[in-house]
Amino acid sequence: MENKILEIKQITSSETLPIRHKVMWPDKPIDYVKLPNDNSGRHFGLCINGEIISIISLFTNNNETQFRKFATLKQFQGFGYGTFLLQKIIAMSMSEGIKKIWCNARVEKYKFYEKFDLKLTNKTFEKSGIEYVIMEKK
Repeated sequence: MENKILEIKQITSSETLPIRHKVMWPDKPIDYVKLPNDNSGRHFGLCINGEIISIISLFTNNNETQFRKFATLKQFQGFGYGTFLLQKIIAMSMSEGIKKIWCNARVEKYKFYEKFDLKLTNKTFEKSGIEYVIMEKK
C-alpha cells in the first residue's frame, strides 16, 4: 500500500476554482463558482502527496465564520478526506475564538453536517433548482 502524505494548507481562491467547478457546478461556466468576496476569504486545500483533492473557503465577520464551497473530488469521496478537512477547519476556527460557524448545506447533505454538531435552522432557500438549509454550530 502506497504511503499517502496528507497536508492541509492555505491556498488561493483561484486554486479552489477547478475543484469547485468540477464537483459542484460542472455544467456551468467556471465564473459561476467564483464568489464576489473570494478575495476577503481564507481558502484551504487538503492535499495528498501535494495534489489538492478537497477544498473549503472561510469567510469571517463579527466573530462568525461561514464555510462555503466545500468540495472533494469525486474519486476521493467516501474515504473520509472531506470529514478530516472539515474537522480540522472547525477546530481551527474554534481555537481562534469564533463564536459561530455556519454553512448553506444542500438539503440532501444535511445529515453529513450533523456529524460535526452543526444544527439545522429554519432558514432555507433555493438556488439553480437545488434546495439549501442554513446549518450552524455555536
